[in-house]
Amino acid sequence: MKITIPLSTLLLLLTINSFSQTIADLKLKPKEIPKGGYIASDGNVCITPQACTFYNDIETYSNIVGTVKSKAIQSFKSKADRGSIMYFEFDHVFKGDRFLQGLLWGKDGQPTDEHPEEYLAKGRFLVIWSLHPDSPLKEKSETKVESILQ
Repeated sequence: MKITIPLSTLLLLLTINSFSQTIADLKLKPKEIPKGGYIASDGNVCITPQACTFYNDIETYSNIVGTVKSKAIQSFKSKADRGSIMYFEFDHVFKGDRFLQGLLWGKDGQPTDEHPEEYLAKGRFLVIWSLHPDSPLKEKSETKVESILQ
């Protein structure tokens, strides 16, 4: 007996799966942390204070960016690298692109050597990488997040 799944059912299952992501899915697991002597660090190890201020005081900005449903941070240190990855899930689609760009980068409107933070906002999720541009952690995390939130 051949079982067929209607195309509409298949599309519904794929849609449900893409919207059921959680912050836990986005975070780096211990086995995904690149070699290089990285150790997890409590709290935040942001490159600049603006990114961590945004993380710590996100409720202050809720009228601009939306209401946060949950948030998490991963911080790492090694001899050659350090930084934090901040994860946010909003009740609705993140709506604070222009505000966040100004907060992180000022008038430059893009990452600089002094303010290297980068972020990805996709649907209800926002991830901020407060890491140096050449960080293996950033590369690994970006690849993972982009593949999940495609």
